[in-house]
Amino acid sequence: MVATPTYGATRDRVEAYFDGTATKTWERLTSDAPVSGIRQTVREGRDRMRAIMLSRLPKDLTGARVLDAGCGTGAMTEELARRGARVTAIDISPQLVEIAERRIPEALHGQIEFTSGDMLSPDLGRFDHVMAMDSMIYYTDDDLGQALAGLSARVSTSIVFTVAPRTPFLMAFFTVGKLFPRSDRSPTMIPHSPRRIARKTALHGGTGSVSEIERVSRGFYISTCLEYRV
Repeated sequence: MVATPTYGATRDRVEAYFDGTATKTWERLTSDAPVSGIRQTVREGRDRMRAIMLSRLPKDLTGARVLDAGCGTGAMTEELARRGARVTAIDISPQLVEIAERRIPEALHGQIEFTSGDMLSPDLGRFDHVMAMDSMIYYTDDDLGQALAGLSARVSTSIVFTVAPRTPFLMAFFTVGKLFPRSDRSPTMIPHSPRRIARKTALHGGTGSVSEIERVSRGFYISTCLEYRV
């Protein structure tokens, strides 16, 4: 587990938001229910990003152990299980994990361990791959470096994850957001550059390589897929 004060404080904010304010919104967004035009772009962007991330793993994952770190309502988990993986599906929000359990077909439950808590906990064990879609976007580059270095000691092949890209628009949004703190707003995404994440990971003992795979920009959804090869 990353035990820095910033990681712990951010994790607590994310938990409070997704297990309280955002549960119903997130449940609807990740369903087939009609949503607003803005949320539809987010839905489409996330679907595209999930496909990109899954393309980095073999089509046949029989026997592989995969951590879905920040599983949300279970779309990634279900596809990993359909490919034959043994999946640990963890999310900071117990309510979202319950939704995932309800949505994923019972026939796949034997391949999935559903749990809530810290996605970086060493108690989760070792894995062949880690998938972390939009679950690391709220953390500082130093926390990300520690997270990747710590996870890599328990991963045999790859960590596929997303970050908010360091674009002028997102940097302006991030800077303005810091000027107007509100206790009830969602946690703020922190824009990152792959090169800086790679440097921070190396500083914390990670010996693998970070590469940028593809960026998705669909309306209000802007995210970059990165891969850490162990």
